[in-house]
Order: sequence, then structure tokens, then C-alpha cells
Amino acid sequence: MADRITVIGWDGTPLTEAAATALAGATLVAGAPYQLAALPVPAGAERIALGSVQSAARRIAEHRGTAVVVAEGDPGFFGVVRTLRRPEYGLELEVLPAVSSVAAAFARAGMPWEDAQVVSAHGGRLRRAANVCRAHPKVAVLTTADAGPSELALMLRGVHRTFVVCEALGTPEEDVTVLTSDRVPDHDWRDPSVVLVIGGSPQTSGEAAGWLAGRPVGFPGTDRGWALPTEAYTGTDAEGRPADGERALPPHVRALAAARLGPVPGDLVWTVGAGSGALAVEIARFGAAVVAVEEDSAACARIGLNARRYGAEVDVVHGAGPEVLGGLPEPDAVAVEHGGAQVVRAVLARRPERLVAVAHTLAEAEEIREAAAAAGYRVEGTLLQAAPLTHRPGRPAGLALGPGEQTVVLWGGLAP
Repeated sequence: MADRITVIGWDGTPLTEAAATALAGATLVAGAPYQLAALPVPAGAERIALGSVQSAARRIAEHRGTAVVVAEGDPGFFGVVRTLRRPEYGLELEVLPAVSSVAAAFARAGMPWEDAQVVSAHGGRLRRAANVCRAHPKVAVLTTADAGPSELALMLRGVHRTFVVCEALGTPEEDVTVLTSDRVPDHDWRDPSVVLVIGGSPQTSGEAAGWLAGRPVGFPGTDRGWALPTEAYTGTDAEGRPADGERALPPHVRALAAARLGPVPGDLVWTVGAGSGALAVEIARFGAAVVAVEEDSAACARIGLNARRYGAEVDVVHGAGPEVLGGLPEPDAVAVEHGGAQVVRAVLARRPERLVAVAHTLAEAEEIREAAAAAGYRVEGTLLQAAPLTHRPGRPAGLALGPGEQTVVLWGGLAP
């Protein structure tokens, strides 16, 4: 193994004294071709063009001498340090970081970024990176040559965002371009270090700093948790009851549906027949991207209102289930809140990994089960029955059961 391995982060600025000393004493230097050409690599040192970090790590493990690995920015942040530290290589590292490309990109844009999501499109994760951009108003995406700004913008077709494309950060060819997402595919881009995707919920300038990185500051609303009371999404009438004409799944049904959908950041979830958007908003608050499909225009407005109230990003699509599903982006999971077997069949044609469907009668539940089984999905289900407790002041037994509700919830996944 090499006597000493130093990982130098380089952002295009002059090397620190420690980094320059390490490089001057190196007998092996690994880095990108432009880095090897621009830095003062010792004449007698072995040079390795850093294409495969795994191959470089194996060569360094065999080397007898002093090795230096040059990486962009902060090599411990989505960088080479993670691979070089794998136990099979047995390498002990000294890391000398520079400013990360993400920090540099936000600095060029003049924006704070403790409330930003940071994702990588490397390794075939472009679709999941795009879903994070759907779900959050400020995202930094580390791109690749084949998963760059144009490919990302096409994944976000129909979702308005502003792109800050940072090409060749820290080099003499550095260029920063600001465009709306619909114009990004019209350009030919060099391999950029990072793309900032900004939009969605409006950001208030001068708002107080948050305390937890990666979370937006100043979330609208003060309600914690999920499976909130129905009236939290529908509003109430003069007597404090859920407003007439507003459809929202009851809290216990939403809780089971969310558990079976299992939404996480990077997922895209459809809610079809979304009503007031209660389930859509709660899924979005788990960090998943959500498309809510609803045919009633007043309900669509309510979904938008609820999303803003609870600080969620929900893409609202006005239309009936089967007719509009063909134009939607690929889902990881789908909840069919209203629509029955006909909508379930249309949904399963898109082959989501997970399905939840709500039936309002046992006959409808059987139709949905048969449709899902015919499409190759394993199907389970349960009948939920709930009766709220009511209080009757002045009576010997103050608590009483209110009118009961019965709902059938079915869920399934693709059979192996």
C-alpha cells in the first residue's frame, strides 16, 4: 500500500500550502485529465486519469510511494472519499477539501442553501432526482454527461422551474446560465458540475434561518403530523362539521393508505380521485413527489389551497381518471381514492410498484381485487370500521359512539 494517500479537493483556486506540499512529494497522482494538465504534477510521478475510482483505488493499494488523488471541490461530499475508504482497499486517507461544487453554485447564484435538497443523478438516478425537484422548491442536482440539464428538464416537462446551470465550475471556462425549464433542452451543455432547480412554493426573502439542513424554513401552518382530522382539509360548516360537498378520506383510512404506499423522497405517487387532497398533501409531506388527479374543478382549487397551507408541493391535474392518466409521468405508487375497478385497470397498465385502492362497497372491492390480480399484482385488503366517540354533557354515560363508517382498503404489489 502507498506510504501516504492524500485526497486534495480543488476548486480552481491556488492550492493551499498543505495541498501543494503533498502534490510536490507525490510519486503517483490520480485525477481528471484537465486537473493533471493544470496542476504542477511532479515530472517523475505516475499519472492515472480518474475515470473509474475503483480501478484507481486498486492501483493505489498496490503502489509503493506517496499517492495523491485530486477531486473537484469537497471530495467527501458525493465524492471519491466514500469509494477510497472501502475496507477492501485498506487505504488510510488524509483529506484536504476545497469549496464544494454545490456551495460554489449557490454562491454564484447569490442564494442561501441550508434549506436545499442535494441529489445526484449518477448511477441511473435521473428520474428519482427529477422527482425530488418536483417535490421541493430548491434542489441542487449533481449531473453527468448523459444525465444533464436537458435530460432533467425533459423529465420535468409541464412543471415550471428555474434552472441555474453551472458549467465547468472552478475552471477558466466556467459559465453560469439562468433559464426557465422549458428553454433548457434548446441548448447544448458542457458537462456541468451542478444544476440548481428553483421554483414551486414561493420563497420569502429575509425569512429567518432554519435549524435543520435540507428542510425549508417557515413551513406554512402549525399542524404537526399527518392523518389530521377531516375538517383540516375540507373546512367546516356553520356548526363546525366538515363542509358538504368536500371529499376527504377519513384519518384512519389515510393512515393505512400512507403506510401501504410507503412514500419516500425520490418516489412519484399518483392520487386519483383525490377529493380535497388530504391524502395527496400528507404523502407530499413525507418528501415524495405527488400528482393529484381530480375531475371536480372546485376540489382542484381546494387541493391547491391545502398544499399551500401545509407547505407541500402537489401537482394538481384536472380531469377524470382513465382519460388523463396517459399523459402523467411514471408512478412508483398509486392511490385510487375514487373511481373503482375501471380506474384501477387504467392505473395498473402503467405498472406501478405499489397500489392502494379504496372501495366503498364489498362488491366494488371484489371488482378491484379481480382487476389487480388479473394484472399480476398480489392483493391484500381489510375492512375498516370506525365510530367516533362523542361527548354528551350532563348524562350518566358522557361518552357515546357516533355513527359508524365502513371502508374497504386494498393494497398490492407486483407479484415476483
